[in-house]
Amino acid sequence: MTSPFRITIIGAGFGALSSVREIRKRDREAEITLIAPRAELHYLPGIIWIPSGLRTREQLIVPLDSFFQRMNVRHVAAEVTGLRNGGRLVDTTVGEIPNDALVIASGGRFIKKLPGIEHAITPCEGIAAAEKIRDRLQALQEGTIAVGFAGNPNEPTAVRGGPMFEFLFGIDEQLRRERRRDKFELVFFNPSSEPGNRLGPKAVKQLLAEMKRRDIRTHLGHKMKGFEANRVLTEGGSFPADLILFMPGMTGNAWFDQTELARSPGGLLQADAQCRVAGTEHVYVVGDSGSFPGPDWMPKQAHMADLQAAAAAENLLTGLHGGTPSATFKIELICIIDAIDHGTLVFRNAQRQIILPPTRLFHWIKRLFESTYLKKYR
Repeated sequence: MTSPFRITIIGAGFGALSSVREIRKRDREAEITLIAPRAELHYLPGIIWIPSGLRTREQLIVPLDSFFQRMNVRHVAAEVTGLRNGGRLVDTTVGEIPNDALVIASGGRFIKKLPGIEHAITPCEGIAAAEKIRDRLQALQEGTIAVGFAGNPNEPTAVRGGPMFEFLFGIDEQLRRERRRDKFELVFFNPSSEPGNRLGPKAVKQLLAEMKRRDIRTHLGHKMKGFEANRVLTEGGSFPADLILFMPGMTGNAWFDQTELARSPGGLLQADAQCRVAGTEHVYVVGDSGSFPGPDWMPKQAHMADLQAAAAAENLLTGLHGGTPSATFKIELICIIDAIDHGTLVFRNAQRQIILPPTRLFHWIKRLFESTYLKKYR
């Protein structure tokens, strides 16, 4: 298919860049404009290796200028501030940008409402957060390290727990390598008594068993109350912590409030099975920005964003050509929970749940995937 259509994509993460590739597979002529503050992909799955020195900032930032040139994409360096005219006009900090179709892939926003949350580091906020963890670990001589996550009570799928297990096990392994694990207590905390249950019951059982094996204390099943400079507060009591890593649940971007787009109970953009924002024409959402129909274990991860991007691209172009969008996306969870030199594979779909014991092979598969994935954009 070829067209003179103007397609705008908001974001420069996995969902946005996959949308570029999927649209270009189907239409070489469409005018694609991508709005993002910087022409860079930050490969956030790799930040788990920053504290141990396996990765640096430079290795995880991919300049996108050559990718945009190959894909014939116009990059607008700006922040989005709102939408008008049913999504046909995108308001930005450098002016309005018109379109015939829109893909919103601007990610999610972490809920920072807990009192004292400024005392905790939220790892998935980016590379700088992981560097802060690295520096704090180097400076600590002894003490208690607390690692935990929570969800959005109004949006079961708006949670990202996998990386926190990786930081937990990775820090444990790193301290053992540095021969100072005996000087630290590690505590994993979560308001659920079955943390990570989206990975499946087998995975929860194995993860908790791994914590016990590694002498990691758990504080589970108590609602979060907040943080102090050196303390984690829950309804089931508090405990001291010299370093706190905490991943809160996610909600929608602040600029969503300046639009009339349909929202889910948790504040994300309400999407249908075709990735179309409810009640709109030619407005699609992929990745963490959206709330999609499906099981409550549907993950917020790059793999799902890629699958949603393919469906959104197909439906967007079908709709622009006057057809009825009907493509849907596969729902599956695939992750390798890494611990510096070995990893545990977890897979889940509607039919089965699989968890394989940790091996060095899965660590190297994770590193190979990173290299292969980033080649698309280098």
